[in-house]
Amino acid sequence: MFYTWILPILLSYLIGSISFSYIVGKLTKGIDIRNYGSGNAGATNTVRVLGKVPGLIVFILDALKGMAAVGIGYLMADGNAAVWMVCGIAAIVGHNWPIFLKFRGGKGIATTIGVTAVLVFYAALISGLLAILFIVFTRYVSLGSLIYTASLPIFIMLVDHGPSTYFWLSLIMMVMAIIRHKDNIKNLLKGKERRI
Repeated sequence: MFYTWILPILLSYLIGSISFSYIVGKLTKGIDIRNYGSGNAGATNTVRVLGKVPGLIVFILDALKGMAAVGIGYLMADGNAAVWMVCGIAAIVGHNWPIFLKFRGGKGIATTIGVTAVLVFYAALISGLLAILFIVFTRYVSLGSLIYTASLPIFIMLVDHGPSTYFWLSLIMMVMAIIRHKDNIKNLLKGKERRI
């Protein structure tokens, strides 16, 4: 139980807690990214504060955290697909509430993309394309992020044939995204959301 559930989930949370936007901000400008822009420790705020290239680097590294967490679950959980997904969620939780930064992190979308790209590739691809379309036409990254997580459970049912656990755990991801984007949702409804 400890080695096949608790340890991989704990390791995944710690990996998720590594804040690459914070690290890139410190290395490139000597700043805490959370004190600038939206105050969010994630790829979108990195783009706004530091530029496109640092933002892209952060996005890729944050996605790789999610992939690494699923890999840890795969290696340590004896083929238990539920553990793979829970490890992915643990990495997202770590990104959102990182122990290394006093639980003040990002919104977890890039890490979510990394997790889902490994576990439910086709559903993640379709949801990703849909999200990109919304971002391109509206220039609201937050809306695209919410579209991604909201459509994912639907496409998991329609196109991916993995364990049903993936569907239920994707709902948890969606709820976490809504919680982290609650201010963005208010701003979208008021027409005050910042465009990329």
